Amino acid sequence: MRAIILPLTAGGLVLAAGCVVEPNGRVAFQPLVVVAPAPVVYAAPSPVDEGPAMIPDDYTWDGYEYVGLVGGQYFYLGPGHFWLAMEPFRLERFHGWERGHGDWRNHAIRNDRYRHDRNGHLQPRRDVRAGKDRKDEH
Repeated sequence: MRAIILPLTAGGLVLAAGCVVEPNGRVAFQPLVVVAPAPVVYAAPSPVDEGPAMIPDDYTWDGYEYVGLVGGQYFYLGPGHFWLAMEPFRLERFHGWERGHGDWRNHAIRNDRYRHDRNGHLQPRRDVRAGKDRKDEH
């Protein structure tokens, strides 16, 4: 008996799929229509003019990466040896290191090596641009 009821039930469900009861009480068959969701369109952000290259004149090693300071902005030496603005998590880690190394600026490495911007242009030191050499300051 089970061998007969199971196929009949399955067949009835297949036949009933797509059947709807209309407001007037009649049963009508309407095929199932599957609608694909609208495609997701991703618009890449427009290129941002980063302004003049921010290359620190001095940098230090904090145990993870090279870090430099330009004005009040911290930068780290990223892939391709380009200076990148520090994200909050990097800045937090650096400030933790900085608490134990408050005199890091006195021992910073003069940046003569990593002075190229993203376009490959050599960026002069700020003290050279100002017409003075740091050695004359001390």
